[in-house]
Amino acid sequence: MQIKLLKDQETETWIRFVVTEASPEKVNALRRALMMDVPKLAIDDVEFHLGSSVDAEGNEYESISPVFDEIVAHRLGLVPIPTDLELFGFRDQCSCGGEGCPSCTVYYSLEKRGPCEVYSGDLSCLGDARFQPADSLIPIVRLGERQGILAYAIAELGTGRQHAKWQPTHGVGYKYFPTVTIDHSKCDNGGTCIKVCPKQVMKFKDQKVQVVDNDACVLCEECVKVCRTDAIKVKWSENKFIFEFETDGSLSARVALIKALEALERTFDEFREKVASLEG
Repeated sequence: MQIKLLKDQETETWIRFVVTEASPEKVNALRRALMMDVPKLAIDDVEFHLGSSVDAEGNEYESISPVFDEIVAHRLGLVPIPTDLELFGFRDQCSCGGEGCPSCTVYYSLEKRGPCEVYSGDLSCLGDARFQPADSLIPIVRLGERQGILAYAIAELGTGRQHAKWQPTHGVGYKYFPTVTIDHSKCDNGGTCIKVCPKQVMKFKDQKVQVVDNDACVLCEECVKVCRTDAIKVKWSENKFIFEFETDGSLSARVALIKALEALERTFDEFREKVASLEG
């Protein structure tokens, strides 16, 4: 399996590339690894302060919100946390014995008094500011008059196999590599194919219908159906694919891809070892 990045098809959180010398099974294994086997930080433990609190002006606030604490904790768990996989290890494998240390956990505090909206950006990292939430405008809860929230949260590494909150990638998908050709000796240049194409693969150029974005083709073959002269052919390769995905901001797209490939390699090595032991 060979991977080639496409020019100008990569941002910090999105990437598009071509996979060659692969089967659908192998490409699907990469898709699953990106969703299930790439670790990231996510809030897993939230402790809420119960009772009332008083602000600097002497106003008293009840530690309560319109939704259950469990729902607030669930929403906090889905907030993308920037992750450095070179600094952190899994908590249950850490030398601290799972007690929680700077090598396996990140601590946060959340304090807000209503009436107001509580956002992910209100989480305050009790350590390195690099681990502030990647998106500061994710709504958590709306507090009313005399309502407040005071909580402490702990983030740790996990994978999508444990819970969706540890899934760093989204929109993970692939398609067969398309090849759209136009036989201009047959084409009447009517332009009907341009109108029905959902991805604007073809346009008028030099007074002819021409393919301007071959890679955008989704193999729907609508252009073939409306072509009265059979001038358009749409084909695809059985061992070449266009693959793309995005991340939630916790990891860069390139890092997520590298870690998914490493996870695949480990899985294949383990599988080979198990097969070898059976043969012995």
